[in-house]
Amino acid sequence: MFTINKVNVPIHSEIFKSLKGAYYADSYAFCSNKGDRVALQVWLDHASKTPAWVTFLMATRNKVVSIFGLKNIGHLGDIDTKKLISEYKVGDKVGIFTLLFLSDSEAILIDSDKHLDVKISLYTHREKAHLVSISTVVHVHNFMGKLYMFFVAPMHKLIVPSAIKRAESSDS
Repeated sequence: MFTINKVNVPIHSEIFKSLKGAYYADSYAFCSNKGDRVALQVWLDHASKTPAWVTFLMATRNKVVSIFGLKNIGHLGDIDTKKLISEYKVGDKVGIFTLLFLSDSEAILIDSDKHLDVKISLYTHREKAHLVSISTVVHVHNFMGKLYMFFVAPMHKLIVPSAIKRAESSDS
């Protein structure tokens, strides 16, 4: 049986340094049955298998938030499938995010606007084979960021485990 656990942000991860002053943070860990992959490959594999209902929610989000001055960020699965993992470097776009930090064991992606900064970390635990953590850290800058998180945080808690389960249980 595939298990996903809500855990603390790994203390040895680079994203752990972003926790100070965070408005929201969470982390989910699971043992991958997909073998050893570099952290960015885990993200690319997961983003390419985004559930249809999540894509629908993202499209709805993009329409609604434009009324309030937030940007249309696209969809999680909007990645360049032809780009090789070795071609990515810090500063590159990876779908809706920008690559902020990159090592074999961790990839940190960021999306920022005037209301909030969202960082996502894919961290592969080298001391425990196949253990992966996906962490999210959000810093809000104003009331609109807080209002946005009021609606997004409960959905985030459903989306992340569902997306992990789909990506890790699919054949490929």
